[in-house]
Amino acid sequence: MADNFYNEVLIDHNLHPQHLHELPCATCSNAGLNPTCGDSLTLHLSIDGGVIKDGSFTGVGCAISQASTDIMLDLIIGRTPDEARHLSELFGRMIGGEISDDELEELEEAGALQSISKMPARVKCATLGWKTLDKLLGEQITGGGS
Repeated sequence: MADNFYNEVLIDHNLHPQHLHELPCATCSNAGLNPTCGDSLTLHLSIDGGVIKDGSFTGVGCAISQASTDIMLDLIIGRTPDEARHLSELFGRMIGGEISDDELEELEEAGALQSISKMPARVKCATLGWKTLDKLLGEQITGGGS
């Protein structure tokens, strides 16, 4: 059942990504690259009043990197950057196989990607968008965002 859910979630977000587009109202953007396979994306966020109001990504990559980034944006839009960083940390721990059931629930649909932890060659694909988010939000704290 979990594998079927994983496949359904991955396929749906890969075939029908809601956030794969330019974002003219973006207040910050950051590029991410997985040099191992060539996946590349640019993450765009609109942050206003301490809340991530909107987000999108552009770029090319495998089904896992594209779906994971789309799922991530569903999860973080409407949250504060601190909440987004917390979810990113949980996602990284999930992919590393070090997450509790309660923490997994916090990840909502992103938890469907938990089985990626058993596929070491695909971990960088699944985490590309999340690592790009971490870098982007880190730059926002230091004032270096674009």
